[in-house]
Amino acid sequence: MPLSPEEPQIHESAQGPRVTPATGRPATTPRPVPGPRTAATPRPGRPVPGPAPVRPAPAAQRSHTPGGRTPSPRQENRSAPQIQLIPAPAGGALDAADEAVDVLLDAGRAPGDVLVLTTGEQHPWAAHELTFGEAAYWAQHDARDDVFYANTAVAERAAARPVVVVAVNGGADEAVHRALPFAKSRAGALLIVCGDPQRVNSVLGAGV
Repeated sequence: MPLSPEEPQIHESAQGPRVTPATGRPATTPRPVPGPRTAATPRPGRPVPGPAPVRPAPAAQRSHTPGGRTPSPRQENRSAPQIQLIPAPAGGALDAADEAVDVLLDAGRAPGDVLVLTTGEQHPWAAHELTFGEAAYWAQHDARDDVFYANTAVAERAAARPVVVVAVNGGADEAVHRALPFAKSRAGALLIVCGDPQRVNSVLGAGV
């Protein structure tokens, strides 16, 4: 189906972090859950952030229209995020997403700016943190101190972040068709999708 003028064309060479496709990665190796890291140490791999104090949100800046009225959120025009596709099979999409996060953080992106979504199995970080209960899990999301991982099946509570990374690591076609438009709606500046290009383009090019 052809793209409408408002829909971004996906190019694998789009600007953004360049990550080597993960086509040759085995998918059967168990994923260990790493220990916590601190801001002073390099990111060794997938993070498991420990408890952190909730930082008070800065006061919202108001923009006024002529006459002193403050526009409603619907009146503000938010530009569509840039979309980058990283080719990867379903079995390697999670690894490709992790590598994309590493590149983002190495480039200076704040960890709290990044949301990672999965369409198939949970990311090991999410699976580990959920063992402590959903309240503690979502409290880390609300703190916005680190990268947050969620499955798209339960990601409706996830707030928008500047960067959203999606690992198309399985799931039914219907789930993927819901996940990608949702991820785009949560991405403020950049949406990175790791998955099969044909499958991803069939969704993102069909009226997201």
